[in-house]
Amino acid sequence: MQIGPYTIAPNVVLAPMAGVTDKPFRQLCKRLGAGLAASEMTISDPRFWNTRKSIHRMDHAGEPAPISVQIAGTEPQQLAEAARYNVDHGAQIIDINMGCPAKKVCNAWAGSALMRDEALVARILDAVVKAVEVPVTLKIRTGWCAEVRNAPTIARIAEDSGIAALAVHGRTRDQHYTGVAEYDTIAGIKAMLRIPVLANGDIDSPRKAEQVLRHTGADAVMVGRAAQGRPWIFREIAHYLATGEQLPPPSLQEVRDILIGHLNDLHAFYGEPQGVRIARKHLGWYAKDRPENAAFRAVVNAAESAEAQLRLTGDYFDALIAGEVPALSPAA
Repeated sequence: MQIGPYTIAPNVVLAPMAGVTDKPFRQLCKRLGAGLAASEMTISDPRFWNTRKSIHRMDHAGEPAPISVQIAGTEPQQLAEAARYNVDHGAQIIDINMGCPAKKVCNAWAGSALMRDEALVARILDAVVKAVEVPVTLKIRTGWCAEVRNAPTIARIAEDSGIAALAVHGRTRDQHYTGVAEYDTIAGIKAMLRIPVLANGDIDSPRKAEQVLRHTGADAVMVGRAAQGRPWIFREIAHYLATGEQLPPPSLQEVRDILIGHLNDLHAFYGEPQGVRIARKHLGWYAKDRPENAAFRAVVNAAESAEAQLRLTGDYFDALIAGEVPALSPAA
């Protein structure tokens, strides 16, 4: 898949997720096979650009190209300025969020709420595309609600505005992440556009990725929640699309090593205690389908230091590797 001057290979992309796709997670997913990993949502209001959270979100030092940064907002010129600011700080692709269903985002008329105002969508896309020399991409949903599936209209506006690629989540905003994604709307959009289209929603296995690509004709798949605690899904999908063969799941030793590396990166990036706190949700995802996972989460979530968090995690996985019942106590 080609986005401006950038060849995205493999055509398996990490979806931007607020509070999840920070720099450590993006780098990990890229190492494990993601062809592109967009940043979590960066607010367009310049009053918040120098907060600690925004500074972390805008840190792209050492990331492999292309660096894609997602911006969110509702005012065309403010979004255009945010795009320029992020390009000046390392962004090589600007992604516009019109897919987030969160109430606090939609109440501010950002995210997927923008799909309710097609004229405003056109003004935003035109302003951002004209503001920067890098490719601009867009992420949307199929519509605001089941009665208003206007994604094809938005898609046409996007292409006419100069958007370089379009990602479509196969749900309406009012579905949030409930029910099942539908791909007929994405197939219809792909059939009418010349620009690359990425299919998103419920892609949780190599076979599902292949089925969605075949059904929609999309140029790439975008994986979100299925990568939480399972970042190796990107290499599994890429391998299956290239060969038709399923990779074996990672060994417990590899899972432990990936997780310990991820924890170290989080601690280094955020420092203590923030890195320890942020790591807890990732630990829950990694351990979700493991033996004694609830007891492990209860113990490891009580850890207040990076050293304790790493030790408890290492001990838990070492016990699983040895075929033993983990000794789950803070003193372990």
